[in-house]
Amino acid sequence: MNIASRIRTVHDVDRHHKHLKWSKKQAPVLTVSSGDVVTFDALDSSNGQITVDSDTSALDSFRLDLADPAFGPVYVRNAEPGDALKIDIIALETGDWGWTAVVPGFGLLADDFADSVLKIWRFDSASGFAELKSGVRVPVRPFLGIMGIAPGADGEFSTIPPTEVGGNIDCRDLVVGSTLYLPVQVAGALFSCGDGHAAQGQGEVCGTAIETPMKATVRLSVCKNHPWVQSPHLLLPPPPPAPFPTVDKGRYATMGLDSDLLEATRKAARFMIDWLVSTKGLTRNEAYILTSVAADLKMAEVVDMPNFAVTMSIPLNIFD
Repeated sequence: MNIASRIRTVHDVDRHHKHLKWSKKQAPVLTVSSGDVVTFDALDSSNGQITVDSDTSALDSFRLDLADPAFGPVYVRNAEPGDALKIDIIALETGDWGWTAVVPGFGLLADDFADSVLKIWRFDSASGFAELKSGVRVPVRPFLGIMGIAPGADGEFSTIPPTEVGGNIDCRDLVVGSTLYLPVQVAGALFSCGDGHAAQGQGEVCGTAIETPMKATVRLSVCKNHPWVQSPHLLLPPPPPAPFPTVDKGRYATMGLDSDLLEATRKAARFMIDWLVSTKGLTRNEAYILTSVAADLKMAEVVDMPNFAVTMSIPLNIFD
């Protein structure tokens, strides 16, 4: 059944309707009713500064103040403070290419990686994978890094850090079939989204995922009187059957232990990079990129003081 036949109204937001600040004074580009569906045509997180033909030199002139554009905003009728905006993710269509970068001074291990690196990925729906190098393939699993609404506070706020009303939350769980709830702080909510990702590990440790242009279709609904939603809440469905059969070979994990939670996280990532370099024939830059797009961080325990335990794991079936 066609999506349009099951919903009341379909709207479009094109890639020219973008902004780089969250503000309750940002003029809406579209007004919809609760339950309507909107399709967003979003540039990648570089805002077009990186193209499929770029090389590492593109990072020399990269302007961070132009990065992470959000597309919108969309005013949703009847949304008021105290309500929640429900965002159902209906469809996500990536471009046929993406990029991942190691940027000096940025990322979890910024002190360990001083040189700029840019990886251009190619992928398509027929393969279902993006190849790092021969023998290392990452499944394409699209999601939007940015989904947010306007804050109630006065002023303008960067789209780069996430807040309690969403924004650049970079949560890889928000794939097609998922639902995000955000706490409405201003009339109309003023929803925007962007930052398409073709794949990302839990943590996005080098600071970028596989960044890609994306067409995203979402349903926006108002949930009246939801005071318990004071930060992003997620409703995640059971995982669908894999479109491309793979053999589950398990995962390899490294553990970081430290009295500082961030340092324990860094240790887990460093140990994973060491393992990838030592056993999989990757360079350190390749290993860092791979941990960002395919490895998952998890807190193993946070109560056995004085040390926290953090693991980083990676699926073994990405290696031929």
